[in-house]
Amino acid sequence: MIELREAEPADITVLSYWDTKQHVIDAGEDEDWNWAYELARKPAWRKMYIAELDRRAIGFIQIIDPLEEETHYWGHVAKDQRAIDIWIGEESDLNKGYGTTMMKLALDHCFSDPNVIRVLIDPLASNTKAHRFYERLGFKFVEQKVFDGEACSVYAISRIDFEGIK
Repeated sequence: MIELREAEPADITVLSYWDTKQHVIDAGEDEDWNWAYELARKPAWRKMYIAELDRRAIGFIQIIDPLEEETHYWGHVAKDQRAIDIWIGEESDLNKGYGTTMMKLALDHCFSDPNVIRVLIDPLASNTKAHRFYERLGFKFVEQKVFDGEACSVYAISRIDFEGIK
């Protein structure tokens, strides 16, 4: 069974290792996350999770409030939304349904706040496999946007759509 637990400083080793994996880099996660710094802080606008399968770390999820996030990565956004970063660490864990379960857990977490009306995600525009993955989960294409010099496809799922497929 896959469960989410809050990421902690002890996860630096596995997260730094996953950062070197080509499929993680290809998904657009090639930035320097500065794990030592980020895992030590707990800003109110962000939650970071490690997904575990039978207590074995298999992936990472970050959920942010894009309105409150300090770098304003998302630009001008309406309130009561969340944005998710998600990836699976090992190639051997890909294509087993783990990502679907992880995303559903993340969406459950987002929509457990009754004020949240929509969740955003921003896969690379070139990552058509990710686009299909999010569309299967009920996300709808919103727009093309450039984030930090990378062309991305913004997708969103509303509370109403999520509750309709749950």
